[in-house]
Amino acid sequence: MSKEVLVAAVKEIVTLSRSGDAEGSFDAFKALFVRPEFGNNRPEDQRQAFKLLILANRTGPKSEKLIEAHRAAIEPLTELVSKHNEPEDHELLGVCHLVIGNEAAAANMFRVGLDLRVCDRAQLKN
Repeated sequence: MSKEVLVAAVKEIVTLSRSGDAEGSFDAFKALFVRPEFGNNRPEDQRQAFKLLILANRTGPKSEKLIEAHRAAIEPLTELVSKHNEPEDHELLGVCHLVIGNEAAAANMFRVGLDLRVCDRAQLKN
């Protein structure tokens, strides 16, 4: 997937969301994250797409489409974690697990992300 294709998909998602079609945006997120070529994008670009879904402020009950979009993000996020081991990726993955109801996996991801941040800070002090 080229960066242009990714940007176009994200623009479509943002347009759906801003127009009030949250459920349509969740479907579009899911479709984006399950594309095998999504993982070919730069890690920074993938993270930006994940953040749009995962870090958005929402109120009310979780819809099934919201849960499914987060479930779809788990595999490509797990791939990012295994390749780059960045604290931020662990935290994003933790939120996905929390949304789908897997609290044990979420706690583990948050713990690992926090441990990595502590190690990073300790290395900066030395």
